[in-house]
Formats: sequence, C-alpha cells, structure tokens
Amino acid sequence: MRVGIVSDTHDNQDVIESAVELFTGDVDAVVHCGDVIAPFSVSKFNADFDFYAVRGNNDGEWALQDAVRNFGAYLGEMGELSLGGERVAVYHGTSNPIIEALVDSGSYDYVLHGHTHNRVHEERDGTVRINPGGIGTESSESEPPAGVVLDTETGDVTFHDLR
Repeated sequence: MRVGIVSDTHDNQDVIESAVELFTGDVDAVVHCGDVIAPFSVSKFNADFDFYAVRGNNDGEWALQDAVRNFGAYLGEMGELSLGGERVAVYHGTSNPIIEALVDSGSYDYVLHGHTHNRVHEERDGTVRINPGGIGTESSESEPPAGVVLDTETGDVTFHDLR
C-alpha cells in the first residue's frame, strides 16, 4: 500500500494543491498530521484516495472535523490505523514525550506526526518515525514543506518538496 503523509499545511493553498497533485493517482490513502486550519483547505483533499486527519493545535474550527467526515476519517487528537497491514499511530506532535512514548512503546510500525515543521525520518527498534515538516518559516535554513510517500510493502519513504 502506498500512503501519502502531510502536515502543517496552515491553509497554504499552493502547498495543499501541490500535495494533492503529488498524491492523486499515486497513493491509496493520505494521512494529514494536523494544522490544516480551515474546512475550505481540507476539502481539497477530497480526491481519489482514502483520507485521515488528526487535530492540530491550530485547528480551531470545529467545522473542520465535519468537513473531514464528509469524505474521510477524522481521528481526533490521536489515531490508530492499519494501513497495508502495518500498525500506524498518528498524532499532531504537540508533546514530545508523547511522541517518544509512542515510538518507544513497540506497539506501532510507524508513528506519524507534525507540529515542529522539521522533517524527520528515523527508525528505532523496529518503529519508523516520520514528520513531513510543514510550511515553517521563510528563513534560508528551513526546508520546504514535504509530501511523503510511504510504501508499506517495501518500507521505502520518499520526501517530495511541495514548493
């Protein structure tokens, strides 16, 4: 199974459109790790893939969860999924101790999160942690936001710049 992963799009329409374009026709499911912000932005993910989203710390509009439920699954603060037979935890990432506990628990094959706007791809004791980054700052040191494609059959993880 091919899974698209994105986070912290913060209503940036160019980034969202790039992500949807990247994922359309290439992945079976997309997981948004929070901070979509508004319902009009999440509706762009209503495409030819299954869609899952968790709540980010900037997702203040309660209408967002209803917008997601119109075409996908809203997982609340944290969610557990089975994707391609792999156990996946999804959390926005506002608490680093929670992220570490999820990774260290041994209960998941993958832990997906966002929040920091920094890309992360690491494997620890059989659990792969992925943060696709986010729109972040415009400083010269920041990486552009990424759409990540995870192949659950091979374990391949590929970051694609969305700018």
